[in-house]
Formats: sequence, structure tokens, C-alpha cells
Amino acid sequence: MSDTIRIGLVSVSDRASSGVYEDKGLPALEEWLGRALASPFETHKRLIPDERHAIEAALKELVDEQGCSLVLTTGGTGPAVRDVTPDATLAVADREMPGFGEQMRQISLNFVPTAILSRQVAVVRGKALIINLPGQPKSIQETLEGLRAADGTQKVHGIFAAVPYCLDLIGAPYLETHDAVCKAFRPKSAVRPKAG
Repeated sequence: MSDTIRIGLVSVSDRASSGVYEDKGLPALEEWLGRALASPFETHKRLIPDERHAIEAALKELVDEQGCSLVLTTGGTGPAVRDVTPDATLAVADREMPGFGEQMRQISLNFVPTAILSRQVAVVRGKALIINLPGQPKSIQETLEGLRAADGTQKVHGIFAAVPYCLDLIGAPYLETHDAVCKAFRPKSAVRPKAG
């Protein structure tokens, strides 16, 4: 039996939310999930300005009212005054999961030295995992998938490899991935037989 997992996608951008330019974060997230997830899922999308109260309200609504087990945000994670996504995320958290932010910065440092300026966090709220991702589509893919060597072997693990097991541990639906895109890691005792 396979549960459809609800996934919240939140793009935080003053200019995209006011129509100055087209949002690229939500399409990038949806496209990646479409390639990576083997389990059925539905998305709930929000495009909002860099306003802390609006971000907090969106995260609470997606988890508490829409029943999302996973919420991915994009944008608003730098040191600028208007970058308040991590602050809003921590404000709605039951507990912080610091390893996600550490690994995202580690991956991005392979490309740009300014990765250390990112304040991305991940938290648990109830039975949901909320992760702040970078704003650029290419960076989103790199952080989720990790880095591969020229021969295709995994050089640096992306953060999404740990997401399904984290969801298991907090009581969210069982999530399976397509190994070619992102091989999820679970201890052998936590792996369920494939539905056939």
C-alpha cells in the first residue's frame, strides 16, 4: 500500500511574488521531484515575498492544515536584511536538523566560495520535515542530488538521500526514489519490499 505524500513548495522572492520577473524556484523543484520520486506525491505551491510573518504563516498552513510531510523552500537564505527564510523556519520548528544545512553548504562550496554566506536550515515540525534550499535552479539540483564523478559514481552525497529515512523516523509516509537520480539511504531493517 502506497500513501500519496503531500509536499509543500515555497518560493520566497519579493520580485517574483510581485510579478517583476518569473519565478524559477517552484518549476525547478517540481521538475526535480518529478524525476527523483518513485512514490506518488502531490504538491502544494506558494509564491510569497521576503516577509517573515508571511513565510511563517505559509509553513504552518502547509504542515498543519494541508498535511504536508515535506516542505521545501527556495530563496531568502543569505545574509541580506530581507533574507529571513531561515529565521521564519526556525520560528515554526519543534527541532532543528543541522546536518542538512551543513551538507548543503559543503556541496555548494565545490562551486562558489560564497556558499559559506548561506544560512539554510532544516527543521522538524510535528511529523513534517522543512528544508531551506538555495534560490537558483542549478544549485537546487546540486544540493538535492549531490556531485558525481566523470564516471557517474557519487562523489558527494546530496541531502535528499537522507530525506526518506528522516521522514520514516518522524512518522511521515514512506517515500521511495529513483536510484538513477537520487539513491535514498535506509538501514536494511527500514527498507520495505517494493510494491509489485
